[in-house]
Amino acid sequence: MASAPSLRISRRLSMPDPLRISRYRKSPELGPSILFFSGGSAINRLSRALKEYTHNSTHFVTPFDSGGSSAKLRQAFDMPSIGDLRSRLMALADESVTGQPDVYRLFTYRFPADGDRDGLARRLRLMTRGRDPMIKAISNPMRRLIRNQLGYFSEAMPAGFDLRGASIGNLILAGGYLNNHQHLDPIIFLFSKLVNVLGTVRATVNDDLHLAADLADGSRVIGQHRLTGKEVAALTSPIERLYLSARLDRYVPAQSTIRKKNRKLIERADLICFPPGSFHSSLLANLLPRGVGRAVAANLNPKVWVPNLGTDPEQLGLDLEQAAGRLLAQLRRDAGQDCPTGRLLNFVLLDRGRGDYAGSTALKRLRAEGVQVIDTELIDRGNTAVYDPRRLAAALLSFT
Repeated sequence: MASAPSLRISRRLSMPDPLRISRYRKSPELGPSILFFSGGSAINRLSRALKEYTHNSTHFVTPFDSGGSSAKLRQAFDMPSIGDLRSRLMALADESVTGQPDVYRLFTYRFPADGDRDGLARRLRLMTRGRDPMIKAISNPMRRLIRNQLGYFSEAMPAGFDLRGASIGNLILAGGYLNNHQHLDPIIFLFSKLVNVLGTVRATVNDDLHLAADLADGSRVIGQHRLTGKEVAALTSPIERLYLSARLDRYVPAQSTIRKKNRKLIERADLICFPPGSFHSSLLANLLPRGVGRAVAANLNPKVWVPNLGTDPEQLGLDLEQAAGRLLAQLRRDAGQDCPTGRLLNFVLLDRGRGDYAGSTALKRLRAEGVQVIDTELIDRGNTAVYDPRRLAAALLSFT
């Protein structure tokens, strides 16, 4: 039987589109699939706002982070980073009375950063045995499932592991990773069900790899935490190229490939968004694995870039148009150098009236290649350094 023809239909776009937004709010379970390539906490507020309009958003989160509390787990178990995954899962969790407030409370709880190390180890054992009040508050079978994952973590935990400041949600994810033959997908699925995540969260790949970057001054930096300017001093030389390393202590060339089910999610999304966040370590890092650029190009639905506001240390030396060129170049490394811009990027969302964008906002080259620059109200009226999550959600929903 012959396959159905593929049709492309255009329509006039209102920004924002109150009719569509009202329709999605009435039936969020039928809302559009908006796909984000992200990491960190930059779009957690947006994720929470989107829950009111769609339960079908998809979030690819980079597993290459090497800083924060996830670093301890990576060093102990040679595993991908899970902190940003847990953060996004919780941002999308059902926080209403129909959700699981006791599970949510446990998964967002952190041990005190100044706690006694022996005391924290004893408390973890109590949690594993189901005797801690936070665990007791959860009914079975959820309590049993959580205890099981914490038990796997506790048994594998190296002697002297520092639990100070540890996120219980991270420990559960780590235990599930170890329990499922070093695969993240099964425990992310279970975690999602336990807190009723209103969307889909995936690690872009399951690989234990690190980011590496060549700088304009000829030096090389290995490790996401050395790029962001948050845990160490900001870079003084611009990033020229981003790639992957199998080791954090020295450069060992590595490659990664997205799995078929992740490729299909990208190809079938109603809208692909390249959102604000650390430009190299969150956004471009998600585009490094093989197959991502080709999957983006295969999707004929709109692709939107929402640039960062203010100064991103990772965009040193890049104005707005140069950052757009870097984004397209990264996609073309996989999609092919001759891939038309229209297959990779269609819209740029800006708020020129209030936004502080790096360098020129003319974007003449992008306009010449058919990319439409949309100027609309997106920024928080009380804080011009951030996007208003509801305004940004409304703008993105208007494309679908």
